[in-house]
Amino acid sequence: MFEAENLRDWIGLPVVDAEGSKVGSFESIYFETSTEQPAFAAVHVGILGGQKLVFVPLNGAVVAPKYLKVLFDKKLIKDAPSITTDGELEAAREPELYAHFGLPYSTGVHGERRLGRR
Repeated sequence: MFEAENLRDWIGLPVVDAEGSKVGSFESIYFETSTEQPAFAAVHVGILGGQKLVFVPLNGAVVAPKYLKVLFDKKLIKDAPSITTDGELEAAREPELYAHFGLPYSTGVHGERRLGRR
């Protein structure tokens, strides 16, 4: 996993899939609350009237000078659970997000949410 430093510098950076196709633009990162490790990128997709944020796991992602490359297919990403551009991912939707990408999900030891936004 890459180091998530200088996040403000990443805002607006194109996000591309494993084949190099642009998915959207980087908006923010959701961290694992227990480890503080980056887990998902929130990606701004759509055009006027249809804009939203979708999520993509950062497992194996690569940050280059001009883009953020993720390992997942563009269609899978665009079909991922989404929120409005001014929204926040609710804790109740976290299991759905992990399931969409075939990733295991569990809450914290005391039932706390798994993801936090930065």
